[in-house]
Amino acid sequence: MPQRTFSILKPDAVRAGNSAAILAEIAKAGFKIVAIKKQSISKTQAEGFYYVHKERSFFGELTTFMSSGPIILLVLEKDNAIADLRKLMGATNPANAEEGTIRKMFAASISENAIHGSDAEETAAFEIGYWFAGYELL
Repeated sequence: MPQRTFSILKPDAVRAGNSAAILAEIAKAGFKIVAIKKQSISKTQAEGFYYVHKERSFFGELTTFMSSGPIILLVLEKDNAIADLRKLMGATNPANAEEGTIRKMFAASISENAIHGSDAEETAAFEIGYWFAGYELL
């Protein structure tokens, strides 16, 4: 049965003009795009989304970065979507990412790493609901 996951093409990827190439990699890996939108978000929206990291030292930097320019929000679907997207994304630090992964190809650094993907079903459910109303999910 298909599983849904959530992803963000981060401001660095959008700014660099890599959105289409990253979306092509996602499609090539067999993901169906259920919903997609491009928008700019406020620091407050970023803080709400990343609230689980609010006590971490990188929280301020992360939320400032995520609100620094347009992002592309995605709901993706396929069998084993969460694990498959995590593998396709590659390691958080692009220096440690495997060849052929999105972060190896498109990320500049550990803090500007091109893409976000849900890490569990519960996380995906929260993240999808945070950015998409039910009627937006085709």
